[in-house]
Amino acid sequence: MLEMNEYVRVMQKMYSKSLILESPAEFHPVLHFYFTDALAHIDYTLSTLAYNYMSPRNIMSMEYMRWRLDEEKVGDRAHFPGFVNWLKEEQPEKYEELPMLWSGVYDDDDPAQYRSFRIVLNPDDKKAIPADYLSTFIDEFFDAKFIKQLYKTSSLARLFDEYVRSRSA
Repeated sequence: MLEMNEYVRVMQKMYSKSLILESPAEFHPVLHFYFTDALAHIDYTLSTLAYNYMSPRNIMSMEYMRWRLDEEKVGDRAHFPGFVNWLKEEQPEKYEELPMLWSGVYDDDDPAQYRSFRIVLNPDDKKAIPADYLSTFIDEFFDAKFIKQLYKTSSLARLFDEYVRSRSA
């Protein structure tokens, strides 16, 4: 590991978070997948900036990230990117409540993306993503109001299910 750089501090912040007061078993399965997936991308991005690229931590993360490429295509998960763009058009107030990472990566009009499993805000910019952005992503994903939207009975989950049904009809 490198000296205690800004990315290590953000990683420590991430791993101080907990869902102990929540019931992840009651989360909507697709929203839960993309929540966990976003955390994995944040972790991977932080790890590549805080640890040697070929550290055991990064090697294990790369294996998970390769697996998840196929998993995002399973069942209703494949609808999530389209759902984010639909929210932008049809439910802008809900879209504005999404974490910045989701709205950036899955919005067709935003250049942000996952590239080689890392979070890249602008593919033309060769600089590392600033630690402050990663810290903000963590805050958004662990915000109590957002976490409540992950439950199967939430308005976001109901909108996702309606979106999927409208695409299947």
